[in-house]
Amino acid sequence: EGKFIMADREMNSIGRILALVLRHAPEKFNVDMDLNGWVNAKDLSFSIQEKRRGFHWLRPWHLNAIADTDEKGRYQMEGDMIRATYGHSIELELDLPTDNIPDELYWPCDPETVSTHLEYGIISGSRKHIHLSKTIANAMEAGHVHHHRPAIIEVDTARAVAEGTTIWRAGKTVFLCEEMPPSFIYRVEEDDPIIQEIVSRWEEE
Repeated sequence: EGKFIMADREMNSIGRILALVLRHAPEKFNVDMDLNGWVNAKDLSFSIQEKRRGFHWLRPWHLNAIADTDEKGRYQMEGDMIRATYGHSIELELDLPTDNIPDELYWPCDPETVSTHLEYGIISGSRKHIHLSKTIANAMEAGHVHHHRPAIIEVDTARAVAEGTTIWRAGKTVFLCEEMPPSFIYRVEEDDPIIQEIVSRWEEE
């Protein structure tokens, strides 16, 4: 019998496995992935059981619970299939929606590279897409993973979309694009009150 309720530690461990399999390396757990990033949740749960004996109780509904409760919307489940909505390093054709894109989005970067981005634009680098955030706060938190104090670039997405740039809705606060020309981006000044509030909180932690 499968467990009904998972502990936070178990959810975190399974979440890390999902990130590995659905974003980077489905072959490590011997599951087939289609061109849009979908894998069969039953096959995946069985494979995790086989490779991680501590999760012998895992069932597809546990994966569904993780997808439904993830605050960032990192995973999507439709019927028997599950996929990651962003963060991929493998080549996929994500059929994500392109409607209801906010007029402005935000992107964190190394403060030393701001001038380069303002001159040449933003490219995806090692990831397959540029990951834009819904708010300055979202971008600060995303950037803080890699930079002590990230710089924030504002993207005029309304104008970018009007002039032909495709932007996809991925997670609840994440949007994707393949590139962003310099004519649509601006630096958010360091004295922005939201940035100052977040930096002050980090310094207190």
